[in-house]
Amino acid sequence: MGLSVSLANALTGMLTSQSGLEVLSRNVANAGTPGYHKQSLTIDERFTGVSSYVREAGVERAFTAALEAQAQTETGRMGYADVRADFLSRLELYLGMPGDANSIDTRLADFQSALQALTTSPDDYATRAQVLAQAQGMAETLNSLSTNVQTMRREAEGQIADAVGNLNQSLSSLERINGQLADTTRDGGSRAALMDERDRLVTSISELIDVRAQYGGDGRVALFTRSGIGLIDEKASQFVFSSGGNLSPNSLYSPDDAANGVGTLALRTPAGFEIDLIDNRVLNSGRLAALVELRDDTLVAAQGQLDEIAAGLALAMSTVETDGTAVSSGGADGFEVDLAALQAGNDFVVSYTEGGTDKIVRVVRVDDPAKLPMDQTGSDGVRTIGLDFSGGIGAVAAALDAALGAAVTVSNPAGTTIRILDDGAAGTTDITSLVGRATATGTQGEGLGVSLFVDSDGSAFTDSLDGATQKLGFASRIRINSAVASDNTLLVKYATDTPLGESARPDYLADRLASLSFQASEASGFTQGNFVLSGTVRQFVEQMFNHQGNAIAAAKQSYDAQSSTMEALAQRAERDHGVNIDEEMARLIELQNAYAANARVVSIARDLIEQLMSI
Repeated sequence: MGLSVSLANALTGMLTSQSGLEVLSRNVANAGTPGYHKQSLTIDERFTGVSSYVREAGVERAFTAALEAQAQTETGRMGYADVRADFLSRLELYLGMPGDANSIDTRLADFQSALQALTTSPDDYATRAQVLAQAQGMAETLNSLSTNVQTMRREAEGQIADAVGNLNQSLSSLERINGQLADTTRDGGSRAALMDERDRLVTSISELIDVRAQYGGDGRVALFTRSGIGLIDEKASQFVFSSGGNLSPNSLYSPDDAANGVGTLALRTPAGFEIDLIDNRVLNSGRLAALVELRDDTLVAAQGQLDEIAAGLALAMSTVETDGTAVSSGGADGFEVDLAALQAGNDFVVSYTEGGTDKIVRVVRVDDPAKLPMDQTGSDGVRTIGLDFSGGIGAVAAALDAALGAAVTVSNPAGTTIRILDDGAAGTTDITSLVGRATATGTQGEGLGVSLFVDSDGSAFTDSLDGATQKLGFASRIRINSAVASDNTLLVKYATDTPLGESARPDYLADRLASLSFQASEASGFTQGNFVLSGTVRQFVEQMFNHQGNAIAAAKQSYDAQSSTMEALAQRAERDHGVNIDEEMARLIELQNAYAANARVVSIARDLIEQLMSI
């Protein structure tokens, strides 16, 4: 090997060592930088017939595609779990724990106790005032809880807008980095830095929405949702959010744009196509999915549960039941009842046995033609039929007669009376009861019930199904009847001549509150398997605490489990991609020794050349 070859090989070795030191310095400097992937210098070893030498082949960046894919998936799940745990923990604070001084179950218990006390002392002013105070506290608690739920829905809407802004910014930055990575003339160090930033952006995007990444050989990345919708390839798609404004209990999601009351979320592709992300159920994990779910489902169900409690509370006080009068006609037996007092949302219930099978049919007055036809059987076996009363009771009787079939005869003998008879001689049907249930809209002269709790405009709560339904958002609107508030004797005097010491109305109200049962709507979330739950107001309160408690516990458990998963992933990423200072220091010694050895060769070669030149 000639002197010039030795000198060239030594110089190449020194340059390679210097490059290695540069890579090492970057590793050490970024040892604590989030998202930094350790780098290493790739060495190309070459051999000739008489010598060997090394050359720098490039900078290699630690990267494990499978680990990155798993991290993206788990980051999305973590974002989803984090948002749900945060919101539901706050809902838990608002609801309080069962038995807390200001919790809704304590408020209800206090109201029931006050009513019970009134049954024994109806003529005592202080006792009547206590009933009103507890009723007011119950209404205010429902108002406050409803306000808190809607505040959280509005906050979720605001966070959706923020998430969309962050997504669009990250996708725009990722598009720019993809363009820079396409430039193959860049040195290895700058390309590695770009890839670090690329992966940070992918991670931030995966926290907001579930993604799947595909990496090209040049380092560029293409992103897709788990359902296969492209987010970025050559060009980035854009998320589009249109706010629903100041959300209220009536602001509900609907795939029908004309009926939708919340903000819309779409993805616009580079080609100009728009995809409705909510209607097409694109969102499966990530913070954005959790926020939409909270806004449109979880918190809506919580509002529905509060509305069920408020509705039950109002109806328990104001519902006046009228038992049907037994009648017979030509061998057929049954009952008849006057329906003059029924308002929209009120009903009458007929119970009968047909062919040995017990049946219950609830007929509801529905004035909104858009809600008709209505004929459905609930999980409890009760058949609910909605009928239009605008044509008179004769038309109601004809429609119900057709709906119930030949085994039952329904007629309108006179005025507003409806009569339901069995099949007489055939003996296959027996009518067991007929009950009309109307709302007492005033304070006197309508029986023992009283409209103690009213709607925000002072109107009676009849549970009307017309329009958006009166129950929707009622917890935010429930008020104390101003007439009763100004004259608490109305808690006792169901007629103008009722003695103040008579306990008939207090007895009735206390009994109705304790025993009157209601069936929740499916929208309230009061479900168990495939069954919608029913019960008294107290049972609804207990079911709400049970339902929300289970949901909150599940959210916290999911968050804790996902935190453990993320911690394990972080440890693996640190092991595979992170910088180990001890290893870098050992490498530093190797590079210093190699540099010194090559420098010694250069020094000897220089001395030899000087000696040759001096001859």
